[in-house]
Amino acid sequence: MIKHIVMWKFKEFAQGRTGKENAELIKSMLEELPEKIDFIRSMEIHFNVNMKNGMYDAVLISTFDSLEDVEKYREHPDHKAVASYVALVRESRASVDYEIS
Repeated sequence: MIKHIVMWKFKEFAQGRTGKENAELIKSMLEELPEKIDFIRSMEIHFNVNMKNGMYDAVLISTFDSLEDVEKYREHPDHKAVASYVALVRESRASVDYEIS
């Protein structure tokens, strides 16, 4: 199995919303994906409670059966719709995929 972790730092204001509003919107958009993409095994979205300078605002932790499923997820139209919006409102992004047993 693969854990797919993504973290974002959001712009203070973008697309007519504050960073916090955009984070909430993105969280709700991501939470709909497991119903639409059946090979997502699990998905959690959390907000950072320790907002020191330079820290990321939110984290996505998801699980897939394989790296091939992670790639299918990245290319899935419903994921691409969320990712397109995220690209408009984020300052930075970091990710890591690792294998679990």
